[in-house]
Amino acid sequence: MAIRNIVTEGDPILGKPCRRVEKFDARLHQLIDDMRETLADAQGAGLAAPQVGVLRQICVVDAVEGDGPVELVNPEILYEEGEQTGPEGCLSFPDQWGLVTRPMRVTVRAQDRYGQWFQMDGEELCARCFCHEIDHLHGAVFLQKMSRRLTTEEVESGSWAEGD
Repeated sequence: MAIRNIVTEGDPILGKPCRRVEKFDARLHQLIDDMRETLADAQGAGLAAPQVGVLRQICVVDAVEGDGPVELVNPEILYEEGEQTGPEGCLSFPDQWGLVTRPMRVTVRAQDRYGQWFQMDGEELCARCFCHEIDHLHGAVFLQKMSRRLTTEEVESGSWAEGD
């Protein structure tokens, strides 16, 4: 495994849609392992392949209760319910925060690293992370969805809620 460089604001890859994964081989497994290690090193909640310079539909989300990061290959959101508005940031946009409205609950369908299909439900932070990372796979970033920019102080203190 290896820690990969995280692509940051200004890199055009962040605005490009990703291609579906067709080959479930050792190369894919290595990329996913590297993404897991990169995410852990960055102490983030999620990481999408374009954030490490790869235009493939792969993301890793570490906001799920249980055994650690969930690997999603070719993910799609099947169902959304409810609404939540809260602060959101991104490893590709360090020290930037925005107030973003996302679904409260989602159901995601994806393949695992071996190509097997599965469905998974996510609520609250997990739902937010699924949506955020899947947006990356379509070339969209949270800055395009935020209602307003937040300061680090607002995020840390929770005072963003007072401005709603």
